[in-house]
Amino acid sequence: MAVKKRLYRPVGEVTRGKTHQNRLRRVDIFLLMYAGDLIRRLDGLYRRAFYVDLGYGAEAFTTLESADRFRVQNPKLPVLGVEIEPERVAAALPFADESTFFRLGGFNLPLETGETVRLLRAFNVLRQYEENEVFASHQLMGSYLLPGGLLIEGTSDPLGRIWVANLIRRNETGLMMEGLLFSTNFRWGFDPGIFQPVLPKNFIHRMLPGEVIFDFMEAWKDAARQTIAVKPLGLRQWFAASAMALAEKGYVIDLRRQYLQKGFLLWKRFTPLVPLP
Repeated sequence: MAVKKRLYRPVGEVTRGKTHQNRLRRVDIFLLMYAGDLIRRLDGLYRRAFYVDLGYGAEAFTTLESADRFRVQNPKLPVLGVEIEPERVAAALPFADESTFFRLGGFNLPLETGETVRLLRAFNVLRQYEENEVFASHQLMGSYLLPGGLLIEGTSDPLGRIWVANLIRRNETGLMMEGLLFSTNFRWGFDPGIFQPVLPKNFIHRMLPGEVIFDFMEAWKDAARQTIAVKPLGLRQWFAASAMALAEKGYVIDLRRQYLQKGFLLWKRFTPLVPLP
């Protein structure tokens, strides 16, 4: 008797789909620095493991731009753009080639037998969901990663000038929240408060006294006030000085100059999530 192929139903909801060219350029810039080894990795299952752009929107800009940038370091990197709206997939298919794919799908990635994932980006996707749905979405997306793989999930403003993202790593036993990443290109000046409207869904409703994110943001605002004398030297210098002052308050901040000078503040929060089944 023939075995029926299981019907695939994407998990998720249709997003607004609006995007701009280079909206997520700074996400790619950070990943090339932070996860360059992961992008270049060619051993074992990583040899043909995908970079996945989940929820690329009405146009395939972000997927194609990432493919161009990442293939400078890994020319044969397989790239998969995933959208839950059939019309968006159809519009992107003319840009597909032997290493670039576009498929209909959701948080349950539309992978074929033997396909694996090294790196997964999901931006401006979870903002429309309820907070209590975020954890399950993280777990589902993270379940497709190879050990060592990375999920970056966050929210940006429409032009990508400011954004905040969760970094979630797959290890041998499950998923680990590796950090919360803040990014600015300084076009809107600098004040920690500018990041509050683009906090990821698991944090944005937690801006209340006593909550971890509230305490962090208040400490950063205080650190910025303490270092405001550096402002005349430039916003990048002030940003870096505020990060150092924040670290002195006991927060674990990645103080690498290459991050701070480019407007990236990484608050390292190694918090285990529920182990994967």
